[in-house]
Amino acid sequence: MRAAFLRRTLLALVLTAAATAAAQNPSPHAIDIPQWFANTFLDFREDVADAARDNKRVLVYFGQDGCPYCKLLMQTTFAETRIVDKMRRRFVPIALNLWGDRDVTWVDGRKMSEKELARRLGVQFTPTLLFFNEKADVVLRLNGYQAPHRMDATLDYVAGKLEAKQSYADYMQGAAKEAASPKLAEEPFFLKPPYRLQRQRDGKPLLVLFERTSCASCDELHRESLRRKEVVALLPKFDIVRFEPRDGADLVVPDGRRLTVATWARELAIHYAPTLVFFDALGNEVFRVEAYVRPFHLAGALDYVASGDYRKEPSFQRYLQTRADGLRQRGEKVDLWK
Repeated sequence: MRAAFLRRTLLALVLTAAATAAAQNPSPHAIDIPQWFANTFLDFREDVADAARDNKRVLVYFGQDGCPYCKLLMQTTFAETRIVDKMRRRFVPIALNLWGDRDVTWVDGRKMSEKELARRLGVQFTPTLLFFNEKADVVLRLNGYQAPHRMDATLDYVAGKLEAKQSYADYMQGAAKEAASPKLAEEPFFLKPPYRLQRQRDGKPLLVLFERTSCASCDELHRESLRRKEVVALLPKFDIVRFEPRDGADLVVPDGRRLTVATWARELAIHYAPTLVFFDALGNEVFRVEAYVRPFHLAGALDYVASGDYRKEPSFQRYLQTRADGLRQRGEKVDLWK
């Protein structure tokens, strides 16, 4: 009887170990994912349902090795006590690797790898955060680094299920107070009214910059990124116009329609400031930056569109890697943060 008991115990231990392994440890990232992130089977149908039963919502994080924005998010924002407390009480956070090979079952039942899911979702920046409601719908997507005060307000917005009552942009305008200029910064290269943004086939691509007042990230864009020589060298390759998303002024958009700025901003789903939207010479949107970026990534985005490389390389992250490698081979120093 003792031998049979030992065999049953050993079998139970083996099965437990197998089940634990099946729950898939997080793919390796440049920095450690916090211990309070969930370790699941990566079947998001089950994850959303389980979270809903506990009155929580699922948060999916996409990161990658060598990402300074991911490092800052994890070591600064996700290290603050009040944010950790809200995440643990109201959310089920799950980490995915942009280039990972773990098996994932998406909310529609399709099975794929992490990197294939990232491609299907069009993840071009890391970190990218997806917040789900109880019906497995993405109610908010945030691209790029989120400072602690913004993440704190964001968690209140999503946990409070406020998406049905107020737009995220309007909520954040009042909830995430920042030390920032009450006026929009001006640049000599901005197009002047009247704004007729139809494109000419042989003309320049169009860059539309959406900014808000009292926006610290917007101030930094003008103070630092738009002053860097590598960025300044690329700006003449574009027609550049800047709008405040709530502006009621009239304009002619690239496809020839006459709209107000506010209507167009709603159509484009502008909810982050600053957001940069790129249009080709035919007036088609080809790329956008709706994330906090430092000068290296801004210069990369400008070059990505101006060179036309977006046509042959759909992954902006792969393009950046190739660009950085080329710069290093020419003896230039590459600092992804500076």
